[in-house]
Amino acid sequence: MSAFYPAGSWCQALSVKLAGMSSNFAAARTPLFSSADFRAALGMFATGVTIVTARTADGTLVGLTANSFNSVSLSPPLVLWSLSQRATSMAAFAQGSHYAINILGAEQQALALRFASPGVDRFADLDFAHGVCGAPLLAGAVASFECFNRSRYAEGDHVIFVGEVEHCTYRCGASPLLYHGGRFYTEHAL
Repeated sequence: MSAFYPAGSWCQALSVKLAGMSSNFAAARTPLFSSADFRAALGMFATGVTIVTARTADGTLVGLTANSFNSVSLSPPLVLWSLSQRATSMAAFAQGSHYAINILGAEQQALALRFASPGVDRFADLDFAHGVCGAPLLAGAVASFECFNRSRYAEGDHVIFVGEVEHCTYRCGASPLLYHGGRFYTEHAL
C-alpha cells in the first residue's frame, strides 16, 4: 500500500524523489575492514540494554538481551529491534503476534547477563507480570513497551522486527543500564 500525500506537499515531493532514487544506486563496495573491526566500531556507540520477551502459543516464555533497540515513529508509535537469524528463539518471535521490550535499570546487569547466556532457565525465580497480550513485563525495568509484531525484514544475518506499541510504562527518574565498548555502565553524567 503506498502512502498518500497532498499534491504539492514536501512529503509528496520527497516520496517521489526517494522512489526514483532506488534505481540509481550501484552495489555497495566490498568492505575494507574485518568483521572484528566492524564489531569493535559498533561497540563505540553507547546504548541502553533491553530484554525482549514473549509468550508462545503453547505458553512457553522466551526472552533475550538486546541492545539493538530504537524508536521509529511517534504516529503510529513504532519501535524496532533486531535478532540474529541463527537465534534459537527466532521462530517464537517471528511467528508470535506480540512481544515486550523491557529497558533495563542500572541495577539489572545480572539480569542482562542471564538473558544473554545460553542453556539457563532465564525465567526461574524472576519477578515479572504478564502484559496485556501475555508477554512478560520485568519488574524493575525503567520502561516497557508491549508491541504488536507489525513487520519483519531480513537483512544480512539478522531480522529487523518493527513493533507497533500498544501499551507502554516508564519510571520517572530511574537510571538505565548502559552498554559501551563491551562493558556495562551504571553511572552517567546528567
